[in-house]
Amino acid sequence: MINSKVITLKKPGEFVEDPLTELLRTGARQLIADAVEAELQDLLQYYAELRNEKGHMQVVRNGYLPEREI
Repeated sequence: MINSKVITLKKPGEFVEDPLTELLRTGARQLIADAVEAELQDLLQYYAELRNEKGHMQVVRNGYLPEREI
């Protein structure tokens, strides 16, 4: 009998999904999305007064598209 301390790591597709793991993963994704959105809003507010010679805002949000699979 060999007493080895080497463990094999599972690939991402091999994980067994349980409800708690899925809940944590979904919550983490939402927290990250909310943080990015808040930072973007701060950036847009910071540069809201920056305009070009025609009076157009220099820093704008491009908009939203429907969510898609990548």
